[in-house]
Amino acid sequence: MHNNTIKNYKKAILNKYKIAKEGEYFDYLYKPSRGKLRDFCWMIFEENPTPDDLNVFKNMFSMDFDPVKKNKFKEKKDKFRPIETFFKGETDLTNMDAINMAAILVDFQPRPFRKFRLEETMQIESSNKVKAEKTGIRKESKKTKKEKSRKEAKNISLFANFKNMFSRKIIEMSSS
Repeated sequence: MHNNTIKNYKKAILNKYKIAKEGEYFDYLYKPSRGKLRDFCWMIFEENPTPDDLNVFKNMFSMDFDPVKKNKFKEKKDKFRPIETFFKGETDLTNMDAINMAAILVDFQPRPFRKFRLEETMQIESSNKVKAEKTGIRKESKKTKKEKSRKEAKNISLFANFKNMFSRKIIEMSSS
């Protein structure tokens, strides 16, 4: 069962927003408005958007991101209303594209939601792999300890045999 639900995703985005609004993009995020969020979104997408982010953009605005179409994008200001009220704590987001866009605006990772949801699965698999590796290391270390004990016992017996041989030689030499 997944604990990384949409509710957890939105909560994590809001937590990231609380940090981000005090940071580098304070002017856009501290007291968000539709116009500020729209301008900030454009700025983010002009830099270096990921393929996932571009997909969210296309789904939300029904157009591909194209730096030449800035004037057409300016008409999309109302699309940011739900995100504005979400950040202000006035409403809850229900549209998945708006939720993912909110994640983009605060640079929340992992995003989009499908990656956030899969993150838990990957963490569980990774945790199981680490546990398996640790168990393997423990088994290996038990083997290693046994092998070391055998080698030490063999070395001791070789030393004892050498000592006995050397002692016999000395005794033989002294008696002759």
